[in-house]
Amino acid sequence: MSRQSRNAALLGCTAIAVSVALTACSAVTPSKSGGGDGGGDLTLRVQGMPPATDKAALTLFKQQVADFEKANPGIKVKGSTTVFDPLTFSAKLAGGNVEDVIKVPLTEPQRLIQQKQVQSISGQLQSWDHFKEFNPQVLKPLSDSAGQVYGVPQNPYAQGLVYNRALFKAAGLDPDKPPTTWDEVRADAKAITAKTGRAGFVQESKDNQGGWQLTMLSYAFGGDLEQRQGDTYTATLTGEATKKALGLLKDMRWSDNSLGRNLLNNQNDVIKQFAAGQVGMFMGSPGTYRLAKTQFGMENTDDFGVASMPQSGGNATLTGGDIYMVPKSADTKHAAAAVKWLTFAYAEPQYSTEAAAGQAKALAADPKSAVGVPTLPVFDTARQTEINAAIKPYVNVKLDNFAPYTQGLGTLDLKPEPPYEAQTLYTALDPVVQAVLTDRGADVDALLAKAEKDVNAKLATDQSTQK
Repeated sequence: MSRQSRNAALLGCTAIAVSVALTACSAVTPSKSGGGDGGGDLTLRVQGMPPATDKAALTLFKQQVADFEKANPGIKVKGSTTVFDPLTFSAKLAGGNVEDVIKVPLTEPQRLIQQKQVQSISGQLQSWDHFKEFNPQVLKPLSDSAGQVYGVPQNPYAQGLVYNRALFKAAGLDPDKPPTTWDEVRADAKAITAKTGRAGFVQESKDNQGGWQLTMLSYAFGGDLEQRQGDTYTATLTGEATKKALGLLKDMRWSDNSLGRNLLNNQNDVIKQFAAGQVGMFMGSPGTYRLAKTQFGMENTDDFGVASMPQSGGNATLTGGDIYMVPKSADTKHAAAAVKWLTFAYAEPQYSTEAAAGQAKALAADPKSAVGVPTLPVFDTARQTEINAAIKPYVNVKLDNFAPYTQGLGTLDLKPEPPYEAQTLYTALDPVVQAVLTDRGADVDALLAKAEKDVNAKLATDQSTQK
């Protein structure tokens, strides 16, 4: 999940996402402090370690740690599989009960910066040789009004429409011409359900993901869910675009019966069903290919197709990704070590063609891996083109199936998620989406009005405590 606009020129250089274990970084001055595991070493606790179920990625992470420690004597890295939980994160952060490097979705940086809960890393990051080659739009949502940078992005993405090519064929649809409008999505979903008995389209609806997907759908209809006046943010959930988006879901559910029987889903639920061939379409990024293949065992990955986000007047889609930041609780020595790790683990790998090729080769040796899934560029066009060429020999995904996404994306505006307390909006919107999917008589206007009132009360309280 993320927050920013990009123009079409940047989209022409859609990147191949890789996160790489480097083997050739210069050593830095050893840093030592108390609290290490022994020998006076500084122990750096970092989020972002893959779970044990993702063996290929975990192996690479461990190698990356070993390479970093070799290049940085005096620093020991302790990985953490902690993941962002909007219900507990703020309390942990306020209490200093977090690692020295935290991983958050792009909904969070502006709030964390405004509340002074994270540290600027501009000084060290700007000393990196290739800092000026960053795509400035990637850094914009990670920066304050003075231009100080507070984080490093990993694998940014833009939302699109994931679809099952086999179900398209079974329904008499052309898998090489996926829908480009939401009217076409509705018609195709209805055809898939009628011809195959499978859910033509599935909408996520719980764990804050219902609100998240309603936001991206609203963007496609031309809406916004939050506005800023000066330093004050307010929710705008009752706009016509959002009402039309919910109206579409209501029609697909109650008139077309094309949304399937499982109506309360999060992203993992949907991808699991999709991997099993039970879902025709859902809103997602190309990165969901990895989950479908590696986590949920999709057998025929050639059935995986993805298109750019269908539109209904908005000409926009939502962009996102993970951000690594240094919390205020990290002392000076740990913060300095943290920025070294961020540069080594996330900036360099996304820049280096040698590192990109090395990891792509290593990943390609595992038949369960996914090498070559498109994402958005972290650096300028020239650099990204070189990276794509470097990993081309190891790509093991069918790039033609991603072509409708990469070709259509260049025509869309990439829009940020709600810039302040997005998770609060999503929490309030989940029940709205659920009501529309489970109650034929759901009053969309009333539901949105109540959600907007509740959210604005929370935003006002939160912002007043920061002044």
